[in-house]
Amino acid sequence: MNRHLLRMAALALILSSAPPLVARGGEAITDAGAVRERISADISASLSHASTAPATRPLTSRPAVLGVKHTPPPAAPAAAIVSAPPDTTPDGIWSDLLAGNRRFVADHPNARPYTRERDQLVGDQHPRAIVLGCADSRVSPELVFDQSLGDLFVVRTAGNIVDPIALGSLEYAVEHLHAHLLVVLGHTSCSAVKSAVAGGEMPSSYLQAIVDRIRPTVQRLSNCFEGDELVERSVIANARQSAADIVSNSALLRAAVSKGQLKVMSAVYDLRSGVVTSVSAPAASAVAQVPGH
Repeated sequence: MNRHLLRMAALALILSSAPPLVARGGEAITDAGAVRERISADISASLSHASTAPATRPLTSRPAVLGVKHTPPPAAPAAAIVSAPPDTTPDGIWSDLLAGNRRFVADHPNARPYTRERDQLVGDQHPRAIVLGCADSRVSPELVFDQSLGDLFVVRTAGNIVDPIALGSLEYAVEHLHAHLLVVLGHTSCSAVKSAVAGGEMPSSYLQAIVDRIRPTVQRLSNCFEGDELVERSVIANARQSAADIVSNSALLRAAVSKGQLKVMSAVYDLRSGVVTSVSAPAASAVAQVPGH
């Protein structure tokens, strides 16, 4: 259509300069103005026809062969995603907790389908790990390790110390819920440890009981360290002491450790960075405090 219009436009240009005789319906047109009017009318008719003509179907990248139906090649099958079963050993569980802590530090926690999880956990619970942590509001184990409902059995006391109630709770998690890892989680700048370092009397017997449990650990370090360094080293030593107290004071938990059914370890959470670091004492020092060893 475009080539036809160009030819007609060129003819109009020629006729405007040197008009020839043109036959139309058996009559000769010798007047140049009449010829130009005729050509203009033909051009207008062609443009009107082009605007109402159906759109030309665009060519495909692969034109169909006459009589042959083109069938696209089948898509490659998607690779099957096979997820490895979770590692239920104490070391495997600890590695998973550290991976969750890295997500927490990076501010990329996993999305949780809480509605579905609540429904699934109504009848029973099977926590993979136990955490004895400080009651400090800044140290929530579920958040720190990026865990969800039912993943952790958490016991929290000021200074993460072990008293009879806390010890009974830990025994329940091992004996009835069959958790295989117990983490004592201290944290930097612990107020209970700071109070033990500062010395002095507390305003109530209950607060004094907390400080009295931590003070012996602080006194063992006070000849070598002072100030902030004494506080931070006492935080580590206190977490280790609580882990040792668990094993030495509970025959049930001690037996689980001896049978390889339970691992007890200690760790410290850094309030500023959010990082959790294992500070477990050598196994020999823990066994040395168990009665009969």
